[in-house]
Amino acid sequence: MKEFDYIIIGGGCAGLSLAYELETHNKLKGKTLAIIEPRLDYKRDKTWSFWKTTAHNFEDCVKKSWDNFSINIPNKTKFLECNKLPYQSIDSELFYKKINSTLKQNQNIKFYKNINEINLNNSLIFNSVPSIDSKKNKLWQHFKGIEIETTKDVFDEKIMNLMDFDCQQHDSVHFFYTLPYSKNKAMVETTWLSKMNNDLEMDYDQQLKNYIENHLNIKNYKINYQENGAIPLFYPSNVNGKNKINIGTAGHMTRLSTGYTFLNIQEHSRYIRENIDNIDKVKRYEIKKKYQFLDKIFLRVLNNHAKKMPNIFFNLFDNSPKTIIKFLSNKSNIFQDLLIILKTPTKWLFIKALLK
Repeated sequence: MKEFDYIIIGGGCAGLSLAYELETHNKLKGKTLAIIEPRLDYKRDKTWSFWKTTAHNFEDCVKKSWDNFSINIPNKTKFLECNKLPYQSIDSELFYKKINSTLKQNQNIKFYKNINEINLNNSLIFNSVPSIDSKKNKLWQHFKGIEIETTKDVFDEKIMNLMDFDCQQHDSVHFFYTLPYSKNKAMVETTWLSKMNNDLEMDYDQQLKNYIENHLNIKNYKINYQENGAIPLFYPSNVNGKNKINIGTAGHMTRLSTGYTFLNIQEHSRYIRENIDNIDKVKRYEIKKKYQFLDKIFLRVLNNHAKKMPNIFFNLFDNSPKTIIKFLSNKSNIFQDLLIILKTPTKWLFIKALLK
C-alpha cells in the first residue's frame, strides 16, 4: 500500500483547514499528503459563525457579517454593537470550493475514502475524528437550523439575534438564533444545551415552525436549506501519540462553554504549520488552561441550575460587548475575566460550583 509523509483523517473543517494552511505556505513542497474522507462530494452542510477576533484565511467565504446583535429573555432585550469585532458567518460550500480548488493543483495530495487503502506506519497523522465513548449523561449543544426565504421584506439584515430565550425550556437550556442574510432571507436555528435525554427537545421541525410563525410572525416562507448537528460540551477521549496529533474537536479545539471551534481550528492549523519541521519537539497546542478551568465551572452551573441560565447568559452582556466577546473567544485578559465574574449577579452559584 502507498505511503505518505502526512495523513489527515477527516476532510471536514479541521482537516481541510490544516491542508490549506500547509499548502499555501509551501510546507508540502516535496512532501506527500493523503486526506481520508468518506463523503462522495462536497456541498453546503454547515454554517460556521464567530466573532472575528483574529485574522483568518477565509474572508472570501464569509456569507454575511454583522456589527450589531441582540439577546433576549421574556420581556427584556439588549441591543449591542460589535463593529470592531464583527460577527461573521461562513458558508461551508464556499469554504470547501476554495480549499479543494487549491489542493487539486498539487499532484502529491490525494483523497481516499477508506483508511485501509493506505499504509499508516511511517506517516505523521493528523486526526480530526472525535472518539466518544458514550453520550450518556454528557452535555451537548444540539441544534437544527433552516434558511428561510420570505415573500416580503421582514428582516433587518444589519442586526443578528444571538440568543432568544423566550421559548419553552423543558428543564434544559433552549434558545433560538437568527442570522438575517438579507431583508427576506435568514438562518433560524433552535439550539439546546442538554444531555439529549428528553424526546421533546428533538422535535426541531415543530419548534422552528412555531417560532417562525408565532414569534417572528412570518406566515409565508419557503425553506431553502437546512442543517443539524450536535457539538460535545466535553472533551473527546482522543489522545495524541508519537506520530499522531489530534485536531478540531478531536484535538480539544471546541470552547466548551460556547461550542465555538472555527477560529480555534485556524489558530491550531497555523501553529502546526509554523512548527511542522519539529512538531515532535514542541508542546501540544491547546486552549488556555484558564478557559478550560472557567468552562468547567460554567458547565457545572449549567448542569445544576438550568432554569437560571437564560438570566445568567443575559446578564453576561451587562459587560461591554468588547469585553464579553473577547472572553467568549479566548482573547480576554485577566482584568476582563475578573470584571465579568464580579459583575455577574449570580456569582455565588459559580463560587459554590468552584468549591465542589
